[in-house]
Formats: sequence, structure tokens, C-alpha cells
Amino acid sequence: MSHNAEYARQPQPVAADPAVQSAPQTPRTEPAHAPREPGTSADSSDRELGPELVPQSDRDKFTLRLQQALGTFVDSPRQAVEEADTVLDEVVTRFTDTLTERRRVLRTGWQDPDTNAQTEELRLALRSYREITERLLHIAAPASQ
Repeated sequence: MSHNAEYARQPQPVAADPAVQSAPQTPRTEPAHAPREPGTSADSSDRELGPELVPQSDRDKFTLRLQQALGTFVDSPRQAVEEADTVLDEVVTRFTDTLTERRRVLRTGWQDPDTNAQTEELRLALRSYREITERLLHIAAPASQ
């Protein structure tokens, strides 16, 4: 078989068209007919989803520590893995604490028996629950999505 015939049988890479490439879209988690906030859409990737779960400065610190752990693996594998474990533990704790506090604040806004929550307050609470849940589901999705 000639080189050209063999080359033709192999899958060829498709040239990427920059006009077609876009950021990955998060999957829709609600029906298309669901009511929306004015100026938002289901696939709006830049809408504000409330405060960050972990502030950027802390994310940078965690990332740096993890990179340092990776960099020390060759010389000290056990210490590198222990540091990576510690970083993961601290990130999980931060997420858990932040989400627990947000949930507490949300609940006090609508569950307090002394407060007669109005429809607008309930709508805002529901929107917050939806946004937080969608963010967590996005985190839970495989990296390829």
C-alpha cells in the first residue's frame, strides 16, 4: 500500500473555525417555557450568579498550593500527595461552610414564622436556590461538558 493510500485511510483532523468555537454551554435544567428574569436567558453564561463560592484570591492560593505539591512529587511523593489532600480538604470545607451559610440566610428570609414572606421575596429566594443548585450541578458534570 502506498503512503498516500494509507494517509487517506487515516482520520484527518478537522481545522478549527474560530467563528464556530465558543465556550462550553451549561446544560438546560429547566423547561424552555419557564419564566425568566428580565434580560436573562437559559444559556446566558455571563449572568451574575450571586457571590462567589470561593473568592478569587483564595482560589488563586489553593491553585498555587496544589501546583507546588505537584512540583514536589518527584523529590517527595508522599509529602506532595499529603499536601494535595490537605488542599482538597480545605476547598471542600470552604464550599461546605459557604453553602451552609447561604442556605441559612435564604431560609431565614422565607421560613421565619414571624414573617409573612411576600411573593417577591419568595421569587427571589427561589431564584437563588435555582442559581446555587445549577452551579453545583455544573461543577458535578464531567469536565468535557
